[in-house]
Amino acid sequence: MATLKQATGPQFTRIYSYGAARGDLVVPNDDLVGPIDSSDEWIKQRTGISTRTRASADVLAVDLATDAAREAIERAGVAPELIDLVIVATISNVQQTPSMAAVVADRVGANPAAAYDENAACAGFSYGVTQADALIRAGAAHYALVIGAEKLSDIVDPTDRTISFLLGDGAGAVVIGPSDFPGVAAPVWGSDGSKAGSVGMNATLVDFRNGDAPWPTLRQDGQTVFRWAVWEMAKVARQALEVAGVEASDLAAFIPHQANMRIIDEFAKQLGLPETVLVGRDIATTGNTSAASIPLATHRLLEEHPELSGGLALQIGFGAGLVFGAQVVVLP
Repeated sequence: MATLKQATGPQFTRIYSYGAARGDLVVPNDDLVGPIDSSDEWIKQRTGISTRTRASADVLAVDLATDAAREAIERAGVAPELIDLVIVATISNVQQTPSMAAVVADRVGANPAAAYDENAACAGFSYGVTQADALIRAGAAHYALVIGAEKLSDIVDPTDRTISFLLGDGAGAVVIGPSDFPGVAAPVWGSDGSKAGSVGMNATLVDFRNGDAPWPTLRQDGQTVFRWAVWEMAKVARQALEVAGVEASDLAAFIPHQANMRIIDEFAKQLGLPETVLVGRDIATTGNTSAASIPLATHRLLEEHPELSGGLALQIGFGAGLVFGAQVVVLP
């Protein structure tokens, strides 16, 4: 029997660039408090959010993904035709098929790249980075475009007090390629399906079709998610530092999923981050954008603090599934 030839790739990869796109509408708390019988102060105290960005009716999640991807490609200096892998992390592609990734690949000039969507909710971007890193090093791709893209305003119920006021729309993208040094550390990732009911859709499309339920929207058990995020995810973040062989004091930035400002602040406290480590807090004006939140927060940090370039950042995503993913990366 003939021996199969095996592909091999570069020893290391790194993130070349970030791109970002936010919804075109700025939605203040006051616009949302009526249906949930709440107040601007209540939302600020519980979440740290004063405004969130949402997209107009004619702007789709795939449009946000395309805009973020184009900026990342331009900043990376990589010709789009050299990109042979496109991964979109999303929970809000309202068309089950075709994938958002295939459409974006064509729009940005990366056709015929391998392209697929993946659903790991708020850990989706971290999962995508892990996959791109592994696939490039295995020789299955040369350059990858990884995008977290969400239009969560399509799947919220304005009267829901558990999660609707948290959510925004946006997309963040990175280009990943070969590197002379390790730019993406091994991940700490996993899931806990025993808590699947804690956050997710409140009905299925079959329920909707049969008239047994209205349009499915996101719901969460806030207390369960908060406790899990603060206690269990702090352990995961520490494990990610161990796996990367670095200390918290070696970091230039800490960029957690933008779930809630209270969770972010508690995280930073539990990790014992020194004041020199900048913490991503994009949630205050963008909201929780699920798979898009980590790249959007990183993009903002790099825009405001270009001196972070070349430094180490710990990113961690966690959400519906329940799923989680964390790794240390070198900032472009």
